[in-house]
Amino acid sequence: MIVTSTPSVEGRAIAACRGLVTGAAILGAKITGDILAGSRDIFGGRSAARERDLARARETALAEREARAAALGARAFAGVDLAHEGASAVLMVSASGTALALS
Repeated sequence: MIVTSTPSVEGRAIAACRGLVTGAAILGAKITGDILAGSRDIFGGRSAARERDLARARETALAEREARAAALGARAFAGVDLAHEGASAVLMVSASGTALALS
């Protein structure tokens, strides 16, 4: 599947717009991850556990969005956007874009 953040797919004609398609992943944090992430906030540095969680949530949201678009007959996405929200106990990633059929 072709994915772009631009409003069109360079060099390809759009046959049909299949609509806005979204995917989301919401992950609850583990207590040990929260404690370690909190200590990183105090002392500085990166939290590898939280980074892994963020990557997993992003991959899940993108895969969900792609599966929904494929069910609509789309072969590309334009205007792709990722949104991240996080609190101490929950991490959410949302992926959206316009599903397109290309000619």
